[in-house]
Amino acid sequence: MITVGNAQTSIQEAYETEDLTMVEAIVQAHDQELGRDDRVMVLGEDVGEDGGIFRATDGLIDKYGPERVVDTPLAETGIIGCSIGLAMNGMVPVPELQFHGFSYQAFHHIESHAARLRRRTQGGFNIPITIRMPYGAGVRALEHHSESRETYWNHTPGLTTVIPRSPYETWAYLKASIRHPDPVIFMEPKALYRKFREPIPTEDIETSELPEIGPADVLQEGDDVTVVAFGHMLYRTRQAIQELENEENLSATIIDLPTVSPLDSDTIIDSVKKTGRCVVVQEAHRTLGIASEISARIMDEAILHLEAPVKRVTAPDVQTPLLAREQCYMPDVPRIKEGIQETVTF
Repeated sequence: MITVGNAQTSIQEAYETEDLTMVEAIVQAHDQELGRDDRVMVLGEDVGEDGGIFRATDGLIDKYGPERVVDTPLAETGIIGCSIGLAMNGMVPVPELQFHGFSYQAFHHIESHAARLRRRTQGGFNIPITIRMPYGAGVRALEHHSESRETYWNHTPGLTTVIPRSPYETWAYLKASIRHPDPVIFMEPKALYRKFREPIPTEDIETSELPEIGPADVLQEGDDVTVVAFGHMLYRTRQAIQELENEENLSATIIDLPTVSPLDSDTIIDSVKKTGRCVVVQEAHRTLGIASEISARIMDEAILHLEAPVKRVTAPDVQTPLLAREQCYMPDVPRIKEGIQETVTF
C-alpha cells in the first residue's frame, strides 16, 4: 500500500506550492472547495466577518459572500441542526464549532440524526457534513476549551473521525472529508495550528489524488517496537523516538492514525506481529480511549506475538487543568520515551 507520506511528496513535487501553517492550510482547503463546488458552504460563530476565532476562515466571506460563509448565532445546536437540513437538501455544509468542548450542546443532532439518517432512510439520504472542531490542550485556554474527547464520536456508529497531524495532512484530509458522502468529525489539534509550515498546493487536485479516509499511515519501519500516535501527540512521539534512536540505537515503527474511526487495526496488528511490542500515545484520558481499543484488538489478534504488554501513554483521568498545569497533564517527550523504554526492555 502506498503511504500517505509518499503520496504527499509526489503531490508536492507535481504542483506549485506555498509554505503554510496548519490554520492557513485550513483556509486554503476551504477556499478551494468553495470554488470547486457551489454546494459547499461554511457556517459557524464568527466565521464570516471575523474570519473565525483562529482565523481558519479568514477572507472567505469577501470572496464568496454571506450566503456561503454564514455567521450564525451562538447556538451549536442550531448550527448543526441547520447543517443537517442543508445536507438533506443538497448542500455540502462545513460547520465550525469554535472548540471541541462546545460540541456537547449539539450532541443530540450529531448522534441521533447526522449519524443515523442514512440507515434510517435506507440509503435515501446522504449527510455530507464535515464538522470542524479545534481540540486539545497546550495553548493555555480556559475550561471547556482544551478537551480531547474523540471517544464520544468513535463510539457512535455512522460517524467518521479524522485527526490530522500536520499542515499538509490537514489540507488534504479536510478536502477529502468535504467530498466524503457521509458525516465526518474533523478534529484539529490547535496546539499545532501555527507550530510549523509545510508546502501546500496552491491549486485544487483531483479526488483520486487525495488520501483515502480510513487507512493508517506507516511513517517509518523499525524492528524493536511499534509506536502508534495521532494529532498533536504524533509530533511529540516523533521527537521522543528521534532522541531514542540517537541515544540507544532504537529501531521503531511509527504509525499515524489520521482516521481514528474507523480504526485501521490491520496495519497496527501486522506491525506488532513483526516487532512483538506496541506503545500507543494519546492526549485523551486513559479510560476508554483509542489506546484502550487498540490494546484490546491486539489482544484479540496478536497476543501470541507479544513480547511485552501493550503500553498506553495517556493523560490521567482528570479534567484538563488550566493554564501552565496542562503541560504536566499531557504526555510529553520524557513520558513517551519512558513508556517506550519500559516496553522495549520488558
